[in-house]
This record gives sequence, C-alpha cells and structure tokens, in this order.
Amino acid sequence: MYAIDYEDFGTPPPVNGEKGAAADVTVEIDGRPVTVPDGTSVMRAAALAGVKVPKLCATDTLKAFGSCRLCLVEIEGRKGYPASCTTTVAAGMKIRTQSEKLLQLRRSVMELYVSDYPIEREPTAAEARTELRAMAEALGVKSSPYAGGQRHAGQPADESNPYFTFNPDLCIVCSRCVRACDEIQGTFALTIQGRGFDSKVSASQDEPFLESECVSCGACVEACPTAALMEKSVIALGQPERAVTTTCAYCGVGCGFKAEVQGEGADTEMVRMVPDRDGKANHGHACVKGRFAWGYATHTDRVLKPMIRKSIHDDWHEVSWEEAISYAASEIKRIQAKYGRDSVGGITSSRCTNEETFLVQKLVRAGFGNNNVDTCARVCHSPTGYGLKNTLGESAGTQAFDSVMKADTILIIGANPTDGHPVFASQLKRRLRQGAKLIIADPRQTALIRTPHIQADEHLQLKPGTNVALLNALAHVVVTEGLTKEDYVAARCEPDSYAKWKAFVAEPRNSPEASEAITGVPAERVRRAAT
Repeated sequence: MYAIDYEDFGTPPPVNGEKGAAADVTVEIDGRPVTVPDGTSVMRAAALAGVKVPKLCATDTLKAFGSCRLCLVEIEGRKGYPASCTTTVAAGMKIRTQSEKLLQLRRSVMELYVSDYPIEREPTAAEARTELRAMAEALGVKSSPYAGGQRHAGQPADESNPYFTFNPDLCIVCSRCVRACDEIQGTFALTIQGRGFDSKVSASQDEPFLESECVSCGACVEACPTAALMEKSVIALGQPERAVTTTCAYCGVGCGFKAEVQGEGADTEMVRMVPDRDGKANHGHACVKGRFAWGYATHTDRVLKPMIRKSIHDDWHEVSWEEAISYAASEIKRIQAKYGRDSVGGITSSRCTNEETFLVQKLVRAGFGNNNVDTCARVCHSPTGYGLKNTLGESAGTQAFDSVMKADTILIIGANPTDGHPVFASQLKRRLRQGAKLIIADPRQTALIRTPHIQADEHLQLKPGTNVALLNALAHVVVTEGLTKEDYVAARCEPDSYAKWKAFVAEPRNSPEASEAITGVPAERVRRAAT
C-alpha cells in the first residue's frame, strides 16, 4: 500500500462511512492498480500509486487550479492531455503519466514560463532551491527559445514590508500568491492586474505591500514557487539547513511550527519560521506574529544563561545551571522550613504550552507538597471555567477549532478573533464565506462585524456586564417559540435540570422585551438572532 498525506492536492472526497462518502473505484496508473474514492483527482491517485506527476500550480494547501499545464497526463480512450489536478478518476480508467509526447509538452510549457524568468543566470542562495528551478532541472530546461529579448527585467523590488521582499523580476504570474491570500488567509489583498504581457501581481490598488490590505501572514511568501516573494531573513542568511518542531506561544491557538535554522549548538542561527503542515490547530497557516515576530530569539537583551541575586538590591550575575538549580531549591526549602509548606507556589504564563504548565503543577504538587499552582490564563477564563465545570463537569473547552467548519450559525460573545487569534479567525472567515451565519454580542465594533468580504448577520451591542441577561433572552425565544431540538436535548441533558432551566428562561422577566432595559439591545434584534 502506498502512503501519502491526504491533505495533498486539495480536499479529499469523504471516505466510506462518512456522510456523503463516495464508492471506491480502481484505476490503473502507469500499469499500477490503485483504489481510491470516486471523485479523487488523478494527481492524488497517482501519488497513492507512488507516482510523482510534475506540477507547479498545485500545492497541498490550495484548491486545484489547472493553470500550469505541467501535470498533463494521457487517459486511454480520451482525446487530448487533461490536467491531472482537475481531472477526477473513473472506474477502470487507464492513465499514463510519462511518455515522449508528455515530456515534449511539459518542456514547451516550462520554456514558456522561463521566457520571462532569468533561468540562465546563477541563482542567489535564496533562489537556489525554488520549485520552479527544480522543475526546470527535472525537465531539462536551461533556457527558453521564446524570450525574444522582451522580459520584465529591471523592475524595482518592493521592500516596503519589513519581513519579506517582492521582486517582480522573478515573478511568473502563476497566481499562487493570490490564491493563498484568498483561500487560506481570506484577506483578498492580492490580485493579478493587467492582461497578457502586462499582467502582474498587485497588492490592493497597486500599492506597496506595507500600505495595502496585506496583514503579513506570509501565506503568499510560502506559496511562491520562484522566490519572487521571499523572507528578508533568507535573502540575508541563505537557505536553512534543518528544522526543529515547536509551538507558537503568542496566543492560545497553539499553532505548530518548524523553526528553520542554520548551524549547531551555540552557533545555531534562526533563519525563518514555517507553519507545520501537521499542526492540528493551524494546518500549515500562520499569522504575522507566529511567522515573523521571532526577533526576540536573537535579541541582544535576551538572557541566555541562568543568573541569580540574593537581594533585590544586588546585581544579577551569571552562574552555571547546576548552581542556579541548587540555589533555587535551597531557597524554596529554607522558606518552607521557616514559614510552612504552603508558603511557596508556582504560576505559569499563558504563553506556556500545556506541557510546560503540566510540569510546573507537577513540581508544585509533588515537589513543594501543596496545591498553590495557577496560570495567568485564569484571569480571563475563570468565569467560563466555572460555568463549564458546573454545567458539564469539565472546565476545558468542548470543541476543537476545526468544528467551526461544520457550524451553520456562529455566536461570538466578547471575543475579537481577528486580533486575538488570527489563525482561527482565518478559518472562521472561510466558513462564513461558505454561507454560515454570524451573530456577535459585543459592546465594541470589532472587525468581524463588517469587512469587505464578510458581514455579521446581527451585532448585539449589549452593555458591558449584561452577557447573562442577553443569553437568557436568547434562550427565552428558543424555548417559548418551539425552536428547541428536543431529540438533541434528550440525548445530552438531565431531564430534571433541563426542565428547571427551561421553566426559568421561559419566565416573562427573561423575555427580550423585559431584558432590553438591562442589556440595551433592542428586543427585535434579539428575536432575529435567536431565530
């Protein structure tokens, strides 16, 4: 059996057992039989058969586009040479991915691409390992007969963004950056401007990147196959040598990253941060903070060695790890011996991972012998934790981020995802563009209320501190107008507790009309939101 990540080349069809699952079909690719769900692309089926089809516009994060024409294949009984990324399999299909004719077509296509790309010159360190050059080398293309002396050469690079450069001399107008901005980030800051030879990638209304709608998420940079869009750190330092898996600590989304570095040990130098394709929270996407705001890692003020001082009046001085740990342990023991076991404790930052927070609580409970452990996340989440604990028996979140993609209506209360949790906000906006309804309960005017591409269906601009009254008013409409899904309730709620709650919220004092004076939200808006 051939193994491949099903995230490759677009969204796979549902597998057997899932809602809307397609039946399996067997096809033959270069003489190798492979069984895949009906509706699978030929390119994906080929990958499952262990066959690599040349490609340039297809990626593991973007929808099939079919523009590069490098992934052409031959299908027995079918005229022409269809693109494998946009052609789906059918039972009994016999596919050929390699032939003299296909090689000729692919070389001609690549020669057209490099007719406006400096393929002949020696690449810089940043350009050396690009997809375009790798594909040209695989096809044996070293120059182009189509150039004719006319090229987009000598254009000024856009250096306005502090994190990456756009060099139009290296751009082949493949649209991958535009598609990444649209499909992954959802900002729609990039477009292809002009037609024919005058076509070019443009940020907003042909503005510098920094002045455009671009939010510097870096999806366009990662999507670029030519180094036209490239991190300034890579331009300065060259390509990284290895990668270390890590977790971004800027917010609570918990995005997985690959820290790409050069050197070993004390000589290790950060080159760039790349979102991890296997990151369960971010699925290979990032925001400006996670991808680019890692300057603290090499900042001159960063403390690299342990330091101690015996009094706040003393200066810090560097010591060995052994001395630092020994001193900390002796001081904890001294304080406990003098003031008792409960005189010490531990607190973790909200920027710590779950694993780090777990280790701290283990140290406090097992080492210090008490329960004096906390995390600063409790400052803003103690009300939700209390409510969840008392209603569901567990204070942890009840849903994964991916569940938003199955939501038909989304209610946001007092949160600002575009600012606080941008990667999740990108996923949320993707679902909204698919047609999900959005209700926002917030005293503020947040970005999600109205943007050029999405708009909240209702903004319940309540008075601060009246969230519970508003929720009761919404629930009042649901239970008094027969909007409850009784089978759902019966499967998940204790009958007696639910009956008491239902009777309470159904009281006239919890109606939208009665709550209007408390929340400041017009009753008709509450009723529209509830229904």
